[in-house]
Amino acid sequence: MIRVLVADDHAVIRNGLQQLLSTTDDLELIGAIGDGAAAVALAVAEQPDVVLMDLSMPVLDGIEATRQILAVRPLVRVVVLTSFSDNRRILEALKAGAVGYLLKHASADELLNGIRAAAAGDSPLDPKAARVMLESHRAGPNRPDLTLREREVLQLVAAGDANKQIARKLGITERTVKSHLTNIFSAISVSSRTQAALWAKQHLTDEP
Repeated sequence: MIRVLVADDHAVIRNGLQQLLSTTDDLELIGAIGDGAAAVALAVAEQPDVVLMDLSMPVLDGIEATRQILAVRPLVRVVVLTSFSDNRRILEALKAGAVGYLLKHASADELLNGIRAAAAGDSPLDPKAARVMLESHRAGPNRPDLTLREREVLQLVAAGDANKQIARKLGITERTVKSHLTNIFSAISVSSRTQAALWAKQHLTDEP
């Protein structure tokens, strides 16, 4: 069962998501919160698998709430769900550690599949968010000097594989995968798996 926390200051949105989640057998709503500070408190206490996080909320906005949750509960997967689609907000949310960015006009199936993808270690991204991230890296520095193994790991991250799958495919341990990811994040100047995947899709497309 995937445990989900909803943080949105609009009651209509919260109620709609609650009804949507109730139609599934694999998703469980553990709370629906109307402000960012309360979302942080509940996420820290309950450690949900996925948080659907609005950006514009009272007391604490979604970006800062994301930072605070992940500082204490780094395994929580935060997916931004908002009506905002401007470049600055997208970049700020992903830099804060969000693994996905979906817009509220998404279909019910897109939302549910996005939650499941996040829980499985993937990064559900609205195409708008993906374009912004790719464009933000085009003006970046020259391609860093990654080892062959690091490139293999990064390509599998971009393909959506979780650490356990990467370890199995490459015949290495999960601990070694994590070590490679630490080096990769530092080399390409990103702070999350989502950003690394997007960087790889932009910069490793010509890899053999």
